[in-house]
Amino acid sequence: MSLLLIFSLTACGGRDNGETAPDEEGGEEMDVGQPEETNRQEAPVPDTEEESAKAPVAEEESAETEAGEGKVLVVYYSATGNTENVANYIAEATGADTLRLEPVEPYSGADLDWTDQNSRVVYEHDNPEARKMELVEATVDDWDSYDTVFIGYPIWWGIAAWPVDSFIDANDFSGKTVVPFCTSSSSELGESGELLEKAAGTGNWLEGQRFRSSASEEDVKKWVEGLGL
Repeated sequence: MSLLLIFSLTACGGRDNGETAPDEEGGEEMDVGQPEETNRQEAPVPDTEEESAKAPVAEEESAETEAGEGKVLVVYYSATGNTENVANYIAEATGADTLRLEPVEPYSGADLDWTDQNSRVVYEHDNPEARKMELVEATVDDWDSYDTVFIGYPIWWGIAAWPVDSFIDANDFSGKTVVPFCTSSSSELGESGELLEKAAGTGNWLEGQRFRSSASEEDVKKWVEGLGL
C-alpha cells in the first residue's frame, strides 16, 4: 500500500508542471506547453487567410461610427469549436458580424499534436518565423464601419494561437475598441492580449477575458454586458 500511495502522489504531481495533457472535459484549447486540445468528438478545424478588397464606407456609416454607434465584429480562430461557441455567444449578445479565421494551409489533427516533437505546431512554436501564414480571409468589407472588434483565440503555449497574428498584421485598428478573449482548459489570458495590442500598434485595447472550454452562453453574455460598450 505504501508503494501504491507513492506512485499515486507521483502521478498527480506530474500534471501540474505546465506540460499538462488536454483537458479531460474534451476541451478545444491547449494550456501552457500544449497548443490546443482536440475535442474527442470533433476533428480539429483548419483556419486560413485572404485579403478582401475594402469597400468604401458611405457617408452615413462614417457619421454613425464617429457617433460611437458603429457596428461590432467578432473575429476568431478556432480549431475544434470551443472558441467558435464563445464567439457566437458574443455575436448573439451584441448583434455583431463574425469572421472565422482559416489558414490557407489548414491544420490536420496530426499537425496539432503538441506531444509529437515533429508535428507542425511544435515546429512553428520552436521557429517563430514559421508562424506567419496566409489566411483565407484576413480583411473584411466596410472595415471602417466597425467601432468594436472582439478577437478570440485558443491559448497556445501561453500566447494567442498564431493564426490570429496574420489578421492583426493585415488591419489598422485606429479608432476602434478591441476586446480580446480566449478559451483554455486551465491557462489564463496572460499577456496574450497585450502582445496582440503591441503587434497592432493602434486601437483602444480593453483587458480581455479567458473562458473555459465549457463556457455557457449566460456567462459570456454577463461578461459582455459588464463591458459597458
